[in-house]
Amino acid sequence: MAVSTLAPDRADSLTPAVFLALGTFAIGTEGFMIAPLLSTMAADFGLSVPHVALLVVVFTLTMAITSPIATTLTASWSRRRTLLCAMTVFTAGNLLAAWSPSFGVLMAARVMMAVASGLYVPNANALAGAIVSPARRGRALAVVSGGMTLAIALGLPLGGLVGHAFGWRMTFLAVGAMSLTAIVGILAGVARDAGAGIPVATLSQRLAVVRQPAVLQLLSVSLFWSIGAYAAYPYIAPYLTQVLGFQSAGINATVSLWGLAAAFGVTTGGALNDRYGSSRVARLSLLVLGLAFWALSMAAAALSPHLAMVPVLLAVVVWGFTVWSFFPAQMARLMAAGSASQASLALALNTSTMYLGFSIGSALGAVILGRHAIWGIGLLAGACQFVALFLDHNRKTSP
Repeated sequence: MAVSTLAPDRADSLTPAVFLALGTFAIGTEGFMIAPLLSTMAADFGLSVPHVALLVVVFTLTMAITSPIATTLTASWSRRRTLLCAMTVFTAGNLLAAWSPSFGVLMAARVMMAVASGLYVPNANALAGAIVSPARRGRALAVVSGGMTLAIALGLPLGGLVGHAFGWRMTFLAVGAMSLTAIVGILAGVARDAGAGIPVATLSQRLAVVRQPAVLQLLSVSLFWSIGAYAAYPYIAPYLTQVLGFQSAGINATVSLWGLAAAFGVTTGGALNDRYGSSRVARLSLLVLGLAFWALSMAAAALSPHLAMVPVLLAVVVWGFTVWSFFPAQMARLMAAGSASQASLALALNTSTMYLGFSIGSALGAVILGRHAIWGIGLLAGACQFVALFLDHNRKTSP
C-alpha cells in the first residue's frame, strides 16, 4: 500500500497536515466555546440555561451515533472528497447558526455540525499518516491532533472573548471563517487521491472489536469519565455566576485558565504516560479529578463567594489538567488492548463512547441545574470519576 500519493518533492511536507489541523481546530473551537456562552444564548432566546444546554446534549449524541455510520457510508469516496464535504457542511452549519432566528434553527445547525465533525475528525487522522513518508508519519498525526489541543488552549478563550464582546453569533461566523480556510487548504495542499489505499472498517468489524473484553472494559472506563466530564463542563458559566458572582469578564478569564490547564494536561499526559505507565497515569488522573469535582461541590454548598474564590479557582485548574491528562494514557491503553490492526478501530470506538458519555453527562447536568442545585453537579461529576476508577482497578487486564 502506498504511503503517500503526493509528488516526491512534497511527500515529506507537513503543510497538508497543517491544513487538516485547521479543520480540527475549527471543530474543537466550536465544540468547546459553547459552554461559556450558554447563559448569553439563553438570555437572547428567552429560555433557561438547562433548555439551551440541549445544544450540547444533541450535538454530542448526534456525533456519537452518526460518526461510525457516516464514515462507513462514505467508504467508497476519496479521503479528500470526504473531508471537503464534511468541512463544507460544517461551514454551512456555522453560518446557519450565526443567522438562526430561533432556537430550533440553531439546534438544526448544531446537528449539521455534529454530523460533519463526526465524519471529518476520524478521516483527517487517518489521512494524516498517508500524506507523508513513514519517517514523518508521527509528526503529521501530532499536527492534526494538535489542532484540537490548540482549540482548548486558544480557541476556547478567544471564542469566549469574541462572544462576550460582539455577541455569540459572531463566534459562529469566526469559526465559519476558519472552516473556509481549511477548505481552501485541503483543495490546495492535499492530492485528489491521497490516502486511496487506506481501508475503512465496516460496522461489523467495529462491533467485533467491542466484543473483546479488554477493549470493552476500557470503553466502560471512558464512558464514566466522559459522563462526569460533561456533567460539569457545559455549566461552568452558571456555576461561576452562582458560586463566585462572576459575570462575563470573570467567566471568560476562568474558562481561559481552564483551557490552558487542559492544554498543558493533554500534552504533559503523554510524557507522564511514557515515564510512569499508562494505567498509573490514568488512575491518578481519575482520582484527582474526582476530588477536584467534589471540592467544587463543597465550595458551592458551604462557602461564601469571598471564601470560595481561591479553592474554586484551584479546583478549576486541577480539573482542566487532570480531565485531559487522562486522555493520552487511555488512548495508549486502548491501542495496546487488541491487535495492532485493530488499534485504529478501538480509538474510533473510544471517540464514539466519549461523545455518548458527553451527551449523557450534559443531560444529567441540565437536570441538576434545572432543580437549582448547582452544588450537585460537582458531586455527580466526581462520583462518575470514582466509578471509572473502580472499573479500571478491577479490569482483568492492565495494558
